[in-house]
Amino acid sequence: MAKSKAPAQTFEEARYLRKLSSTRTPVRVCLMSGETLDGYIEYWDQSFIRLTREPEAPNLFIFKHDICYIAELGE
Repeated sequence: MAKSKAPAQTFEEARYLRKLSSTRTPVRVCLMSGETLDGYIEYWDQSFIRLTREPEAPNLFIFKHDICYIAELGE
């Protein structure tokens, strides 16, 4: 019996980012460089996310290939 391959795209990333965006869940984005940024994800597409931060901090567009992980923050 031949083994089937895993699907190339599961669409779980889009579902998760949609949930984080719609609920404005506070997140910490850890970059490949080790830098961490806090805020909430306002927008995303195939290449990047927009991280909205505190009023005194600028909002950022972050390329997905620069992200190590995204963690939800406790409130």
